[in-house]
Amino acid sequence: MTNKNGIIGLTIVIALISVYYLSFTFVSRNIKAKSVAYATDAKGEVDLSKKQRYIDSLWREDVYIGHTLQEVMERELNLGLDLQGGMHVVMEVAPADILKGMAGGNARGAAFQTALKKAAEDKSASNSQFINRFAAAYKEAAPNSSLAALFSTSSNRGKISSSSSDGDVIKMLNTEVNNSIDRAFQITQARIDKFGVTNPNIQRLPGQNRILVELPGVDNPERVRRLLSGAAKLEFSEVYLTNELASGLDGLGKYLAKQEEIKKASGKSATAASAATDTTKKTDGGLAAQLAQKSADSTATDSSAMAAQSAALTNLFVPMPQGLGVFLKDTARANEILNRPEVKSLFPADLVFMWDRKGTDGVNNQLILPLYFIKKANGQAAMEGDVIVDATHDYDERGRPEVTMRMNGEGARKWRTLTARSVGRPVAIIIDNLVYTAPTVQGEIPNGNSSITGSFTVEETKDMSNVLKAGKLPAPTHIVEEAVVGSSLGAEAINDGLISSAVGLLIVLVFMVAYYSRAGWIADIALLINLFFLLGVMASLGAVLTLSGIAGIVLSIGMAVDANVLIYEGIKVELEAGKPFAQAVRDGFKHSLTAIIDSNVTTLLTGIILYTFGTGLVLGFATTLVLGLLTSLFCAIFITRLFLEQQIKNGKTFHFYSGLTKNWFKDNDFDFVSQRRRFYIISTIIMAIGVGSFIFKGFGLGIDFKGGRSYVVRFQESVDADKLRSIMDEDLGSTTEVKTFGGQDQVKITTAYLIEETSTDADQKAEAKILAGVKKIPNNPAKIVSSNKVGPTMANDTLWSAVYAILLALAANFVYIFIRFKRVAFSYGAVVSLAHDVIIILAIFSLFNGWLPWSLDIDQAFIGAILTMIGYSMNDTVVIYDRIRDYLKDDKARNQSLPTVINNALNSTLSRTAVTGISVILVLIVLMIFGGAVIRGFTFCMLLGVIVGTYSSLFVAAPIVVDLLQREKRKEPALTVAEPVAPAGGKKIKA
Repeated sequence: MTNKNGIIGLTIVIALISVYYLSFTFVSRNIKAKSVAYATDAKGEVDLSKKQRYIDSLWREDVYIGHTLQEVMERELNLGLDLQGGMHVVMEVAPADILKGMAGGNARGAAFQTALKKAAEDKSASNSQFINRFAAAYKEAAPNSSLAALFSTSSNRGKISSSSSDGDVIKMLNTEVNNSIDRAFQITQARIDKFGVTNPNIQRLPGQNRILVELPGVDNPERVRRLLSGAAKLEFSEVYLTNELASGLDGLGKYLAKQEEIKKASGKSATAASAATDTTKKTDGGLAAQLAQKSADSTATDSSAMAAQSAALTNLFVPMPQGLGVFLKDTARANEILNRPEVKSLFPADLVFMWDRKGTDGVNNQLILPLYFIKKANGQAAMEGDVIVDATHDYDERGRPEVTMRMNGEGARKWRTLTARSVGRPVAIIIDNLVYTAPTVQGEIPNGNSSITGSFTVEETKDMSNVLKAGKLPAPTHIVEEAVVGSSLGAEAINDGLISSAVGLLIVLVFMVAYYSRAGWIADIALLINLFFLLGVMASLGAVLTLSGIAGIVLSIGMAVDANVLIYEGIKVELEAGKPFAQAVRDGFKHSLTAIIDSNVTTLLTGIILYTFGTGLVLGFATTLVLGLLTSLFCAIFITRLFLEQQIKNGKTFHFYSGLTKNWFKDNDFDFVSQRRRFYIISTIIMAIGVGSFIFKGFGLGIDFKGGRSYVVRFQESVDADKLRSIMDEDLGSTTEVKTFGGQDQVKITTAYLIEETSTDADQKAEAKILAGVKKIPNNPAKIVSSNKVGPTMANDTLWSAVYAILLALAANFVYIFIRFKRVAFSYGAVVSLAHDVIIILAIFSLFNGWLPWSLDIDQAFIGAILTMIGYSMNDTVVIYDRIRDYLKDDKARNQSLPTVINNALNSTLSRTAVTGISVILVLIVLMIFGGAVIRGFTFCMLLGVIVGTYSSLFVAAPIVVDLLQREKRKEPALTVAEPVAPAGGKKIKA
C-alpha cells in the first residue's frame, strides 16, 4: 500500500477533528441539562424563562477551552425540529401588494384592478411570473396605455420615467420585489432575535423570493405567526438624554439597592445565575460616579447609601454614549425590572424603554445591548414610516458611505418640525420597537431630504436604506409553508431514531461476521469508524441531524457494506486463483476499485441532486447520505486496507467466509439471459396494470404537491378513522382525508380548508375547526401534536422541483454511464431499467393506496425515496456492467456467445448483489419497524426500490444490453478478406 504513513496521518487528523467538534455537542448537552435542572421546581415543572436566564448568563462566558457558550452551541451537532420540536416556516412577499404600492393612486383604476385580478387567478405563479402575467393582462385591459404611465409616480422618480419601456418597468418591479425580500429578511431577523429563541435558523432560500425560518423548541405557533406576518412598523422618535433623567435614575438606584437589602435579609441569591462566573463588575469612574455627581445637589444621602445605590445600578447597567446598556445575559432581568409599575413611575410618562437591534462588545468580550429612552407622547411616535418616498445608499463628500432618504410633502413638514427641536440631539429610527440607529441631528432639515452619516460600512448603508423603505410599501409577508412539531413528538422521534440506528447497526455488524467470519470483524471496525467520522464531519460542517438524517445514516451504513463486499469478493476470487494471501489482498483491492468508484459516483450524483432540490425530510436525508458515502469510501478503501495489511505484517491469514457461507453462491450457473423475454412480459404486465391504476384510481397526493393543511392528532384511546372522517367532512368539506398514523390512537387529518386565505387568523380558525371536530368523539380527549401547511404557490414549485430532480437524475446517470462504458447500449439499458423501477413503484403506490396501515401519498419524501432508489439501482447496475465489460475484454469471450459472456458476468456478481441487497433490506426493515410513523412511507418506498432495483439490474438492464449489442453486431458490415497476392517470382500464401 503506497503512502501508508500518509493515510495513517490523515486518519489521525480526521479522528482528532471529529473528537474536537463532537466534544462541543457533549459540553452543550451538559450545560442544557444543568439549565433544565436549575429551572425545575419541586413539582418537576420547568420554568422556561428561568431556563433561558441560565443560558443567557453563560452566553458570552468562556465555558470550554476558550469558547463561549454561544460558540459552543454554534459548533454542536444540532437536532432538527422533528427531533426536538419547534416550528418551520417559509414566507414570501405578496407581489400584488408591491404593485399596489408602486402604482400609488393609479392602483384604483379599472384596468389595473382587472389586470391584478387576472394575474392573481394563477395561484401557483411565482413572483416574477406574477409580474409578467400582470404586465400582459394590463396591456390587454388598456392596450393604448404603457406601464410607464401607470408606475411613473413621484415615489418612483429616478427609477423610471414616463418614456421608459415596458421592459424597463418590469425590470424595476422585479427589483422592488427582490428589495422587499431583503427588507423582509432583515426585519424577520430582528423579530426573531426579539423572540428569544435559542439557535434559530433564518435564511433566504437561494434562487427564490422566500425566507426560511426554523425555531427549535417553540410551543406557541400563534405567537410566531403574529410575529412574522404583517408589514413592518417604521417610526421616528425623539430620545431622552441620560442627564435629563438623573432623578429617575437616582430613584432606580435607590429601588435596586433596597431590593438587594431585602434579598440579603431573606437569604436569597442576589442573581439568577449565582453559580456562574461574575463578569458584571465595572471599572471605576463609570456610571456610578456620573450619577453621584448629578444627584449631589438635589439629595442629602450619606456616602454609604450613595455607594450602595450606585453599585446596585452598575451591577445591572453599563454607561454608553447614547445612555445605558445592559449585558446580554442580564436583559431578561432588566426587562422584568423596567416593566414594574413602581419603576415606570420614576420616569416621565411619555418615556418608553427600547433596545437596540444589535449589541456591541464590552468588557471581557461580553455582549452589551444598548438601551434607549424613547419619547412617545400618548404612546405615539413623532413620525411614521409611511412618509418615506425613497431611500438609497450613497457616499458623502468625503467618500464615506451614507444613507439618503426622501419624504413626501406631509413628511417634509413633520420632519422640519422634529429636526428643528432636536438639533444636537439624537432621533431614533425604530422598526417593530427596536432601534436600528439614532443619528444626531446637525441642523433643521426643511425639505424632507436627509442624509445619515456615521461609521458605516457599505453593507450597513445598503441594509439601512432597505429598512427605511420598509414603511413605504404595504408588503406584508405571507406564510406559504408551515410545520409545527410538538416537543412530545420530537422526544418520541429521538427514541425511534436511536432504537432504529442501534438495531440497524447491530444487524449489519452481526450479518458481516456471520458471512465473512474474521474478515467480517475487520469490516465491522471500519463501519464503526465510518459512523464516528460521519458524525464528526457533520458536526464540523454545522449540519443538522434530523429523523430522516438518522435514516440516511443507517442506510449509508447498509450501503457502506457494498464497498467492503466488493473488496472481499475480489480477494476471494484472487485466492481461488491460487495467489498468496498478501498478493490476493493487493490484487483484490486493485481490481475492485473501479467498480467501487463507479457505483458510488452514481449514488453520489443522485444524492447531490437530492440535496439541491430537496427541503425538510429529503434535505436531511440527502445530507447524511452524501457525507456517509464519502466517509464510507474512505474507510472501505483505506481503513480496511490498513487492518488487512497489519494482519499480513503479523503473518496471519484467514478465509473470507464462515462455515455457514463457505459454499454460498459458489459455482452458481443461473441462466438470466435466455429467459429475458419472459421477464420483459412480466414487467410489461405489471407496468400496464400500474398505468391503468394511474388513469382510473390515481394517486394520493401529499400536501407538498397539492397544497393544504395536515394535522397529526393524538387521542387518549383508539379512534375510528372512518367515523372521524365523517365528522370532518361535515365541518371542513368532502375533500378532507383522515388516516391512521403510527397507531390506532393517532390520526393524520389533511384538508384544503382556508388554504388560500392569507390573513393572520386563518391558521387559528383552521386549527379551531380541527379541535372542534375531534371533540365530537365522546369520552376520548385529543390534542394536536404536529401540523403542516403548504400554500398553492409552494406546492406548485415543489411539484416542478420534483419533476426536474427525477429527470436530472436520469440524465446525469445516462451521461455518466456513457462516459464510463462508451456504449449507448449500457446507458440505454440503465435508463430503461430505472424508468421501469419508477413506474412499478408508482403502480404499487397507486394500487395499494388506502389498503396499507401507513401513508402511500406521493409527496416530497416519496420523491426523495425514488431518487435514492435510482441511486441504489444504478449502484447495482454499474457493478454488473463493470463485470460485463471485464468479461467482454477477456480472451475467453472470443469463443463464447454474447449471452453466455453476460450470463457468466451476472453469476460472478451474484454473491455481491445478494450480500449488499440483504444488508440494505435488513436495515430498511428495521427502519420500517422502529423508525416511527413519520418516515414509514418513505422507508417503504426505499425498501420496494431495493427489491425492484435488484430485479431490474439482473433481468432488465443486463438483458437489454444483450439485445442492443447483438443488434449493433448485426448492423456491422461483414469483414471481407482479400486473396493474398503472391510475391514476384514466388507462390501464393494461404490465409
